[in-house]
Amino acid sequence: MKTVSITEAKNRLSALIDGLKAGSSVLIVDRGRPVARLEPVRNGGKLEEDGRLARLIRNGVVRPARKPLARWLLTEPPPRMKDGASAVAALLEERREGR
Repeated sequence: MKTVSITEAKNRLSALIDGLKAGSSVLIVDRGRPVARLEPVRNGGKLEEDGRLARLIRNGVVRPARKPLARWLLTEPPPRMKDGASAVAALLEERREGR
């Protein structure tokens, strides 16, 4: 692991990041005391969005799909409201009923 001062890290950040891409870590020190460590991301080639999705699942914001999306949902046109019907009124009614 390479060790650099805060000043050196600030002045050579691009070069340090290039080293991270190659797999080497960097320890940043302030007057000889370690204050931070830069490490390359090791996520098996997955995208950053995968990390966000995992965090949302852990926090209970979203639930993972239990089965694949039905193809007909993407190919069939959505249902149409009957003449004179109000989507807002239907939504408010569902909320009053607790659905």
